[in-house]
Amino acid sequence: MGYTKDQLLARLQELKIDFTCYDHPVVLTVEEQAKHVGHLGGALSKNLLLKDKKHRLYVVSALAGTKVDMKILSQRLGLGKGGLRMAPEESLLQVLQVPLGCVTPFALINESASAVSLLLDDGFKSKQSCYFHPLTNDVTIALSSSNLDKFLISVGKQPAYVKLEEAPAVGKDSPPDLAHLVPSGAPNSSEQPVENTTPTNVAHQNKVTKETVKAKPKVQSKGPETSQSKVDKPTNYIGVDKFVNDVFDIISPVFLSEALKKLDVKEEELSSIIDGIRGRAAPDLESIALSLKNTSYTSGFHAGFECMLNRGLKGRPSRN
Repeated sequence: MGYTKDQLLARLQELKIDFTCYDHPVVLTVEEQAKHVGHLGGALSKNLLLKDKKHRLYVVSALAGTKVDMKILSQRLGLGKGGLRMAPEESLLQVLQVPLGCVTPFALINESASAVSLLLDDGFKSKQSCYFHPLTNDVTIALSSSNLDKFLISVGKQPAYVKLEEAPAVGKDSPPDLAHLVPSGAPNSSEQPVENTTPTNVAHQNKVTKETVKAKPKVQSKGPETSQSKVDKPTNYIGVDKFVNDVFDIISPVFLSEALKKLDVKEEELSSIIDGIRGRAAPDLESIALSLKNTSYTSGFHAGFECMLNRGLKGRPSRN
């Protein structure tokens, strides 16, 4: 198994890293998280797990307000316009070893994530405190970017801060400026991760503050089936990325038709605008769709379990 939250926090203490933990109900989006810790003054983050056509993985950690255009980022990495997509749930479970809603730079502590590339928003460096999940989404951890760097270096990752909203030209005379951040190989998700144990010799003198913010009993959810499952996906199964593309394919021609009627612009200019909207909005839509999908899995599991439990109790013969 991968690291647990408690093992991660113990590791931070061992490294003499100052941090603060805030307990709260399970959250699946930055908006939900903001309801519990947004008033505390730290910088909220959104964290994406992306993959390229060669199945190499990238964690992109950005400030909540930063616009991440996957087409531009893909070009800056030297992968072409459509070289990046949202990674499937299986990659979260097998490589980062976290469930949906828990993508975080801290997941790189797991040996199975050693080949994952990390791109950090340059904006973090100007913030006094940055918020991330510590492998579970019922807790938020606050620390400075310098302390995050200290952690990353301890697990063999050199921090790479990127101005994610920049769009430098890429061409013959302008090579991709982020090509050096492309991983050398794809993670081996079938490899058995190294079992971790709780670090010893924890420095108890570290100042570690823990506050409870609207604490509720922690909810555990059962995620979707992984690639190791023997149950095949139904023939009508639709991935999140395909769902988002289908939404744009439906909306784009309608928008184009209505805009041409009311605006004095050329169709080529509108098409370019639509492509830009697609590139900027796709990551957020895919994140929302993943959250909805995860919620439906959780609701379905609990409903099915309750039904099975009720049937089992009713059909169970009584003992004399």
